[in-house]
Amino acid sequence: MTHEHECDVEDDFVEVEFIEDIYVTDIGLTWIASRWRVVDMFDREPDRHPRPEEGPLAEWLGFAALALDQFDRSKAVQLGQDVQRLLRSSVPDETIRTVWLGATHGILDPDEHGMTARTWLRRIEGAWLARVRQDDPAFVAPPPQPVVDEELRRAVIQVIHSVEEPLRLASEQPPYGVPATGLVPALERVVTEACADLGYRLFLRAVKTYFVPVPADGVTYDRFVALGERFGYPYWLVREGLNDRTD
Repeated sequence: MTHEHECDVEDDFVEVEFIEDIYVTDIGLTWIASRWRVVDMFDREPDRHPRPEEGPLAEWLGFAALALDQFDRSKAVQLGQDVQRLLRSSVPDETIRTVWLGATHGILDPDEHGMTARTWLRRIEGAWLARVRQDDPAFVAPPPQPVVDEELRRAVIQVIHSVEEPLRLASEQPPYGVPATGLVPALERVVTEACADLGYRLFLRAVKTYFVPVPADGVTYDRFVALGERFGYPYWLVREGLNDRTD
């Protein structure tokens, strides 16, 4: 592929221009997922909050509303894009649940709350839309624009395979949280059936969540960063939180 064609691919498939911001380490649905670190893992205990409005679901939905206040408009809209990319895809519900578990260390499992993964995504979207319409009652979310370019899909899957075994072991045998069994094939399905961009960000979130080593002195780390640049991510979205081991 020539450099000229690579630029064309980026122009066609990077649908949101992100203003460079050193404080932005994730966007959209994967930013919501990254909030697992600030959630009390004991919130998973059913008797922790006797009233549902005070429980872990409310806390997570609060993050969805916070996305609008946390980011500028283009980054806030990404949440709706991500949710719809999954909802409108052919990816099975159990696969969506698996990638959500992998991105959040299994801290909140929709199954434990009597929901399918798609129902949970709709609740996230609803909380986000409610907050958006406080400022703009006429707001209509734009249709999703998934990245479906085959070359980009192959590039994402190649990077996933570069740490496949340590990611599999870490996600299936976590020290806490619900195991994300079958995470690697689940991520591949999101990449090939929903969106290469979202699939890559969910993969990055899982790698960071389980602290999977990514060698900084070889080609692996460089591939991680280069692919993020092709998607037009903010500078720290890939780099921040990676376990970039040099030993």
